[in-house]
Amino acid sequence: MFPVITSADNDKLKTIRKLQQKRWRTKLGLFSAEGEDLQGPGPEFVLRAGVDVEPELLDAVSTLGSGTRVIGVYEQQWAEPKGDLLVYLHRVEDPGNVGTIIRSAHALADATVVLGPGCADPYSPKAVRASMGSIFTRPPARAELDALDGHKVALDVTAEREVRDVELTAPVVLVLGSERGELPQDAGGGLEAVRIAVHADSLNVAMAATVALYEVAHRMAADG
Repeated sequence: MFPVITSADNDKLKTIRKLQQKRWRTKLGLFSAEGEDLQGPGPEFVLRAGVDVEPELLDAVSTLGSGTRVIGVYEQQWAEPKGDLLVYLHRVEDPGNVGTIIRSAHALADATVVLGPGCADPYSPKAVRASMGSIFTRPPARAELDALDGHKVALDVTAEREVRDVELTAPVVLVLGSERGELPQDAGGGLEAVRIAVHADSLNVAMAATVALYEVAHRMAADG
């Protein structure tokens, strides 16, 4: 049994601090996950307050305002952009939205989220927390939109047709723009624009993705 860590200069605590910065996550190919409900398989290491490390030292490297009882460090995993349903994100810059969409894609359609250029880091602490563990089960992919095969359907609040009115045949690529509603430049040419029925002007991109995923997954199941 290893002794409890009692120094802030411990190498594992230094690694956790580094992983709060994107450049170090990229360089090391690692990420941290905080909380007992966010621990996945095959960690590089796990620190538990009062067991592996003094609680105040673990709190000092936590990104949560209330501190944490567990922090695990893991190797980043990247999936291949393949499947009957993919969710492509275009310049979605908020890590909380990226993590939430990964969670919704996993929960509602067991689908992979594909990150295009300009998206937030899915392995940032905020994105990992928002994914609620789905980052381990359904890790994201990276690709350009034109490299993806399938029926490409883009959410656009100005579209005339609703998601429920479109015939969907696998493979399907559900395309979501940025929080400001920006879609890829070829939206008018290679994408079929659709909308979801709402009574407000618009929805947060993560909420819109969740509703659209529910509709698309059920439509694809019904259409066989």
